[in-house]
Amino acid sequence: MRTWRMRQLLIALVLFLLFFALVGLNIKMGSVKMPLGQALIPNTIEHDILWKVRLPRLTAATVLGGALALSGFLLQTFFGNPIAGPFVLGISAGAKLIVALVMVFVLGRGFTVNSKMIVSAAFVGAMLSMAFVLAVARRVNRTSSLIISGVMIGYICSAITDFVVVFASDENIVNLHHWSQGSFSGTSWADVRVMAAVIFVAAVTTFFLSKPISAYRLGESYAQSVGVNIRVFRILLILLSSILCACVTAFAGPVSFVGVAVPHLIKAITRTSKPHIVIPFCFLGGAVFCLGCDLVARTIYAPMEMSISSVSSLLGAPVVIWIMAGRVGGE
Repeated sequence: MRTWRMRQLLIALVLFLLFFALVGLNIKMGSVKMPLGQALIPNTIEHDILWKVRLPRLTAATVLGGALALSGFLLQTFFGNPIAGPFVLGISAGAKLIVALVMVFVLGRGFTVNSKMIVSAAFVGAMLSMAFVLAVARRVNRTSSLIISGVMIGYICSAITDFVVVFASDENIVNLHHWSQGSFSGTSWADVRVMAAVIFVAAVTTFFLSKPISAYRLGESYAQSVGVNIRVFRILLILLSSILCACVTAFAGPVSFVGVAVPHLIKAITRTSKPHIVIPFCFLGGAVFCLGCDLVARTIYAPMEMSISSVSSLLGAPVVIWIMAGRVGGE
């Protein structure tokens, strides 16, 4: 028992060290060199870049990365499958579609779009996609069919979004194409306040559900025997995962494979599936993963930027292949 606890503390220490190292690198590296001493002097270009661009961006990557990993963990718990995730099941694409439609309609009429409107639109899109996935889940018994259905709805939503963006006439609407590829750029402190408030409530609620989640993972019958209201509990899982996914999509666009890869990697390195341990580790792991992806996305071809999904796919997709290979090998 003592060895197991020491292992968890060591993993936590390593993750925190990685987190702070990536925060430092994200502050220092970029298209503009960032001497820390110069950045702390008010009314300088470096100061403005630090406080108005890089700090909001790395904060968004931290908060949204953690949210995406938690959303994946909740979906994997709900469906009982390690491949389930907001991107794989098409939930991110559904949220992206509704956000794009709302932005096109509102911006096309000369109005402005606020953070609350974007988050609400993303939540509606996520819930619609989730409803489709649940409808399919009731009709199919094979997990592979469920995953394929989710991927197909994701392709359909992405195709419709591309049509909406491409045929938009307003220049501001055409710029949605960059957002639709996934990016943490352009984040303001106002955006950070909204996303942090929403995700904090959802993450704390998720943590307080640790005991019901642990019971649910042992089977619905066992969960009911220890007093878990299965109907209410499943609704909570759906709502929390959709809120977390919607918040990420609203502010950063669709970010692929983080929700699948991070929870699985956390369970593998901690050698446990206990929710009260996995949930905080997932949030920290998602933050580290997205900070690393964002650093690569904005520095490898600086001053040009890659989409965050391109980098997260490159790093996350091999993990999904590893999971699938392990499942096939174990059958």
